[in-house]
Amino acid sequence: MDVIEANGAKIPKIGLGTWELRGCACARIVEHALKLGYRHIDTAQFYENEREIGEGLQASRVRRDDVFLTTKVWTTNFAPNDLEGSVKESLVRLHQPYVDLLLLHWPNPHVPLAETLGALAHAKQLGLTRHIGMSNFTIAQIEEAVKTCPEPLVCDQVEYHPYLDQAKVKAACAQAGLAVVAYSPVVRGKIKNDKTLLRLGRFYRKTPAQVCLRWLIQQNVAAIPRTSRLERLSENIGIFDFELTDAEMEQIYRLTSAKRRMNDFGLAWD
Repeated sequence: MDVIEANGAKIPKIGLGTWELRGCACARIVEHALKLGYRHIDTAQFYENEREIGEGLQASRVRRDDVFLTTKVWTTNFAPNDLEGSVKESLVRLHQPYVDLLLLHWPNPHVPLAETLGALAHAKQLGLTRHIGMSNFTIAQIEEAVKTCPEPLVCDQVEYHPYLDQAKVKAACAQAGLAVVAYSPVVRGKIKNDKTLLRLGRFYRKTPAQVCLRWLIQQNVAAIPRTSRLERLSENIGIFDFELTDAEMEQIYRLTSAKRRMNDFGLAWD
């Protein structure tokens, strides 16, 4: 599978997002995804499904070294002592000795960023994670984190799809040598009736979601669509057999005028 390289990390361009997946259904989706060829699984402490992610990974019988596994530290665990302990608890739940990528889930203004980044870097130095990064950081926060962190950061995971312009964040990440990982990449299914994506999909014999995901990976952005339906797993990974033209990419870029953000918690977004 195609990967994005950033500061030593090789992040598969398509992964499985697991927010809101729970119980046996979560483990089953992860197992099937890996058997289909997915090699990038994304979870978080806040999702409360790390145990099921680990069960799905074990059931798939895919070699651990072949899977890029991400989890995220929740904001209440950002104090240095809390962070290290919470990561060790995550690894117990995941049945894993390490994760491939450990992210700070959201900025937390109540804990000095330098302290949290120091603890994040220490988790890497202890071998609890191979790489570290952040999620939902603004441009100013990206710049501060890159300047402050004792270890290289590899990505910023943000909401990104055709209805949300993330050009400024992408440029900041490129400047800092970071990858961009897109969550909610198909707007939680809300692009299925988009006229532009439907038209392009008819031409390529693809669904609007597949066109949308192809648009993202052609920008060298990794995408982690979530699904609870087994049939969608094959659809979301079936995007490596066609290529959008520059003109078609531009048509999709123009959809950002919708300015639709799915996850807005009152932050000063870029």
